[in-house]
Amino acid sequence: MKKILLSLLATSALFASQCTYDLKELKVEWKAYKTPLKIGVGGTFDKVSFSATDKSSTKALLASSTIVIDTASIDSKNSGRDAKLVNYFFETQGVKEITIKVLSVEHNRVNLAVTMNGITKTIPMKLDLERDEAEGEGYIDLADFKMLPSLSAITKACYDLHQGKTWQDVEIEFELKTKKECH
Repeated sequence: MKKILLSLLATSALFASQCTYDLKELKVEWKAYKTPLKIGVGGTFDKVSFSATDKSSTKALLASSTIVIDTASIDSKNSGRDAKLVNYFFETQGVKEITIKVLSVEHNRVNLAVTMNGITKTIPMKLDLERDEAEGEGYIDLADFKMLPSLSAITKACYDLHQGKTWQDVEIEFELKTKKECH
């Protein structure tokens, strides 16, 4: 009887579903601030590549992910603003892409290694992790990436609109949605 039960258990394990979580949608958003009143202007990037090495859960997918952002694909829903951001902000220092590697996923927190302008900094973000979705929010300081010449250039190009003030902190957010597939 024991052999029959063991055989049944072994056979059922062979037919048990193996599930993986794949990327369904990824949105990377930013909000920069202008004027002495610190008015926010936000947007996304249209060209964002994503790769992950562990797809056993949404948390594992996130924890093993790398994201590469094409800075020329910035989208603030204003083509004139987008052109200025590319030409005066990113191109001033030749920043073509931003790379993000997830370092760790902890309770309500994700730590990212953000590389921009050849400099990598660890950025902590608040995290809301659900079964098939993860949302994060945090801030970067442009000075940490030696991007103050770019900040100065965009401030000068948009002097009147910014009333002479562009802030060096930028809010960053992401929303990652997964789809579960069982085989």
